[in-house]
Amino acid sequence: MTKRSVISGTGSYLPAKILTNEALARMVDTSDEWIRERTGIHTRHILAEGETTSDMAVAACERALAAAGYSAGDIDGIVVATSTPDCSMPSVATKVQQKLGFTGAAVDVSAACTGFIYALATAHGWLQMGLAQRVLVVGAEAMSKIVNWNDRGTCILFGDGAGAVVLEVSENKPKRGIHALFLHANGALAPLLGTDGGVASSQTAGHLFMSGQEVFRHGVEKMAAATTHTLSTIDKTVADIDWLIAHQANARMIQKIAKNLSVPEEKCVVTVPFHGNTSAASIPLALDTAVRDGRVQPGHLIAMPALGAGLTWGACVLTY
Repeated sequence: MTKRSVISGTGSYLPAKILTNEALARMVDTSDEWIRERTGIHTRHILAEGETTSDMAVAACERALAAAGYSAGDIDGIVVATSTPDCSMPSVATKVQQKLGFTGAAVDVSAACTGFIYALATAHGWLQMGLAQRVLVVGAEAMSKIVNWNDRGTCILFGDGAGAVVLEVSENKPKRGIHALFLHANGALAPLLGTDGGVASSQTAGHLFMSGQEVFRHGVEKMAAATTHTLSTIDKTVADIDWLIAHQANARMIQKIAKNLSVPEEKCVVTVPFHGNTSAASIPLALDTAVRDGRVQPGHLIAMPALGAGLTWGACVLTY
């Protein structure tokens, strides 16, 4: 029987501190109405003093493990997608591993907002090659640490958070699991989105920059195309999906992607209004929200496209 890579549990975490649009309007020249109209975002969560990316990842992992009915000792690998690690090395994955108390393979993946899809692909490969049987796949970001809080074009968009899933090999659930993955990148588009710092260039993390209109256009175009392409590899169309869980960058972007794909609004999971763009954490955050509120049920077909700095983009199609 074919081995399937199945999500058996989901979890997420958002810091307790909430930054509202009204509070942002006291920091930069903006307003609640302006932000809502252009992004759909109402609030975003910000790390507490001393809180780190690995702390958020641990909390999300603990909830995913509990949902799957496992303990940390049942896990033999972890992949963390992040662009905002605690430090340059060691990896966030090893820090999470140490805090949870298990051993095995551990690695970070850096693909910005597409990171969770790249991390899923990495873990899926481990499972299919027999390198692991059960892997934590995490997206965790401290975007507040690289945002320029004087730039209203970017600071209104981003927040902190983490999401995680337990991905495991199963031969008993033939209709569930990952069906197809698509990964792509074009480094020529790197000047559209990134940071102005780095270890080898400035010895600082730098601040985030973005060509908003261009990134919006590429996001809509490439996430829609990635969705249809990935579905086509398994002889499916958008009409077959139960849920579209796109990268939560901007509510208007998700609406546009759905319109281009002819996906009804009621089939879109949209959580960006309450946590903002959490980069690699956004898809697992949205998935966990929809699982816990009962929308996503076992047997549902889900398409998850993303686009991020690089530019990187991709999609995963799976049955939950």
